[in-house]
Amino acid sequence: MGVPREIKDSEYRVALTPDGVAELAHHGVGVLIEAGAGEGASLHDDEFRRAGAEIVADAAELWARADVVCKVKEPQASEFVHLRDDLVLFTYLHLAAYPEVADALLAAGTTGIAYETVQTADGALPLLAPMSEVAGRMAAQVGARFLERPGGGRGVLMGGAPGVRPARVVVLGAGNVGWNAAWIAQGMEAEVLLLDRNLDRLRWVDQIHRGRIMTLASNKGTVERAVTDADLVIGAVLVPGGRAPQVVSEELVAAMRPGSVIVDTAVDQGGCVATTHETTHTDPVYELHGVVHYAVGNMPGAVPHTSTYALTNATLPYVVALATAGVAGACGADPALAAGVNTMGGVVPNASVAGALGRNHVSLDEVPGLMPGQ
Repeated sequence: MGVPREIKDSEYRVALTPDGVAELAHHGVGVLIEAGAGEGASLHDDEFRRAGAEIVADAAELWARADVVCKVKEPQASEFVHLRDDLVLFTYLHLAAYPEVADALLAAGTTGIAYETVQTADGALPLLAPMSEVAGRMAAQVGARFLERPGGGRGVLMGGAPGVRPARVVVLGAGNVGWNAAWIAQGMEAEVLLLDRNLDRLRWVDQIHRGRIMTLASNKGTVERAVTDADLVIGAVLVPGGRAPQVVSEELVAAMRPGSVIVDTAVDQGGCVATTHETTHTDPVYELHGVVHYAVGNMPGAVPHTSTYALTNATLPYVVALATAGVAGACGADPALAAGVNTMGGVVPNASVAGALGRNHVSLDEVPGLMPGQ
C-alpha cells in the first residue's frame, strides 16, 4: 500500500492516519508513505514510522513499488506518468468533472476505484459522506466570511442583530452537504431555506430541526424566488458518479443582489450553478454579475487534520479489504465496493460514470483480464 503526498493546490490532507497504518500492519500489509505526506495535516513522518510504515523520499519510487495507491484527490497531470495496468488507485476521482483523468486511467489500463461511487444497497455513499459533512459545515462559515465587506460581500452578518434582519441563506439540496450547511447556518442564527425534490428528506430535516430550518419543495419557481432574495446561496446538488445538474442559470445569478455570495460545493462534479468554475484555496473567489463566487474543489483540504481522520475512519475497512483480498476478492464480497470501480482494463464498469463520460459501459464481470486475486 502506497500513500503519496498530495500535490493538488492547497491540498493538505493525507489518505491514511498513523492508526490506519497500524491497522494495515496488523493485517500483514506493508505501507509506504511519501516523506512529508502528512505534514499539512499535522501528522509527522515519525508518527507513521512508529505505526509501522516505511518512509519513502521519492514519489516515483513509491508509485513504482506500490500495488495499491491510496490518495485523497484525483491524480494530477504530472502524476499520470506513474499510472500502469497492474496498479490499483483508490481515491476521490470525480471523473465526470475531470474527463482528462479518466482518459489517463483508461489509456494506462489502471484500476481506478472512486471513493465517491462506493454505494450501499440503500443508496448511501459511505466514503463521500464524511467529506460531504465537512464541506457542508465549512460552506456556512465560508459564506459568512465572504458576506463581510472585506470579503467582497454586502456586509451582512449571518445572525443579524436585535431589530435587524439576519442573512437569508438558501441551500439547494438536502443531502449530507446541504443538511450540514443548513444546520450550521441556522446555528449562526441566519434565516435558512433548504430546498430539495425529496419530500421525505425534507420531512426528516423538519422533524429534527422543528421549523428552525424552513424546508421547501424544489422546483423552478421556488428556486427562482429563493435565489433572487438570498444573501448566500449554497449549491449542494449531487448525482452519484455523474455531473451535477445546473439548477441556477446565469440569468438567475444576474438577478441576485450585488454583493450576495454563492458557494458551489458541487463544483467537483461540474457545479450546480451555471456561472461557477473551479477555484483554489490560494485564489478562492471571483465576482461575476456583482455576485461573489466561491467554488473551491477541495474544500475539506483547508481543515486537513479533521478531514484526514474523518476520511480514514470511513475508508479503512475498504483499504484493508483491497490490500488483503485483492480487487476481485474484495469486490466480490462487497457490492458497495464493486460500485466504486470506475476504470479497469481500459473500460468503464460503472454505468453512471460511463454515461457522464459518453463511453460504453462494460459490467465488472465482463472486464477482460479480471482474474481472481487481482
